[in-house]
Amino acid sequence: MKIVLQRVKEASVTIEGNKVSEIGKGYLLLLGVSNDDTREIADKMIEKISRLRIFEDSEGKTNLSIDAVSGEVMVVSQFTLYADCRKGNRPSFINAGSPQLAEELYEYIKEKCKAIFGKVECGQFGADMKVSLINDGPFTLVLDSKELF
Repeated sequence: MKIVLQRVKEASVTIEGNKVSEIGKGYLLLLGVSNDDTREIADKMIEKISRLRIFEDSEGKTNLSIDAVSGEVMVVSQFTLYADCRKGNRPSFINAGSPQLAEELYEYIKEKCKAIFGKVECGQFGADMKVSLINDGPFTLVLDSKELF
């Protein structure tokens, strides 16, 4: 599982010209799923994200977690995180999880996030989405379950 976590001042998702979700200060999570991923891996990833201390405290140090700043979360499925660009000019997505598994884990992660974090908004699985954000910092982390656990 790969998650690109962006600390944002705001983020939104638009589908076919209609804004379907938006958040204020918090995390935009771009989620990529492989065929090796499980609910247990998803649990570990969400737990790790919940404990990260990447918001600034009163002294300007990245020392606060998302709950300490009452942050919001947006989860967007992005299979392209598993693109393999080593050969040729067209990426291969053979390492991305099957659509069935990816959607099941995406739905699972959305529900887990809703149970842990305050406000949680989402994209729409498989849709052509336009994602807008104001990256705060910029502060972006790439979390790969194969490297974390």
